[in-house]
Amino acid sequence: MTTYLSFDVGGTTIKYAYVDEQGHVTEKAAFPTVDDAAQLISQMVAVVKKYTAKQPVAGIGISAPGIVRHDGFMVTGGAIQAFNGYPLGQAISEQTGLPVAVENDANAAAIAEQWQGNAVGCQNYLTVVLGTGVGGGIVINGDVYRGSHGMAGEFGWNVIHDVDPIHELEGVSLNQHAAVVSGLIDRYNRSHQQVDANFEPVTDARVILAVAKSGESIAQTEVGNFVQDVAIMLLNLFANFDPELILVGGGISANEDFLALLQAKLTELISRHESLNRIKDIALGHVKPAKLRNDAGLIGAAYQIKKRLESETHHE
Repeated sequence: MTTYLSFDVGGTTIKYAYVDEQGHVTEKAAFPTVDDAAQLISQMVAVVKKYTAKQPVAGIGISAPGIVRHDGFMVTGGAIQAFNGYPLGQAISEQTGLPVAVENDANAAAIAEQWQGNAVGCQNYLTVVLGTGVGGGIVINGDVYRGSHGMAGEFGWNVIHDVDPIHELEGVSLNQHAAVVSGLIDRYNRSHQQVDANFEPVTDARVILAVAKSGESIAQTEVGNFVQDVAIMLLNLFANFDPELILVGGGISANEDFLALLQAKLTELISRHESLNRIKDIALGHVKPAKLRNDAGLIGAAYQIKKRLESETHHE
């Protein structure tokens, strides 16, 4: 059976594992992320040598933050500054002798859903990842759409609130309103501290959702604002891309209360939008939670190198 080696590069840890041609993840492990390109490459190459000594691999897939070109060049490295302007794919390939595919982490999570998740058989869909910021992946005709510079899918950069000329523009972006950490959690804590300077900040969105459900007014206000901002984003994405499906990912997507609130708000907003409401039953996609969670990056990275190698074999 063909096997691939996948890396999921995150700001805190770099996970790695074997992924077979059925998408099964085995022998998963991780090491801490440091902001030093040479050290990270050395550690990744050491992992490759260790794993290939135990079992042959056909290629290496890497999921990484930031703007990634099709050839594996890191235009930006997200939280890993050392990967800004870095030829990650080339560096790993040269030192291991193996073919390498590098994919943006949100794109990797998106394409993984086509292989093993909730988008199996779907050719045109989007993923929206609600986390520290708002990430996104665009799949058109079965392939990830990267845009001209590799940055397509940065849904969090969209501005959805009134522009205030005395404040930095990204302050009214989706990243500051529809994200879980820099949106819901941050705004809830700051709102509470306005009325109680001794308020102990909350770090878990589940706590906010629970106290909102129990009737706390600040939580209800901020959850309401958050859900509306996410729903407006989805409304705009349906209008812009006409996807068959939008998958909502991130840890909060596993929360049934959140999903129920989001679906109800989206349904309400569509009913208030004359054009979208007119086509809602005949030409409008639907929203589902993403299926793959912690292993999505590993699976998506493997799928990209798998597809590339199969394409090259097909064209020989």
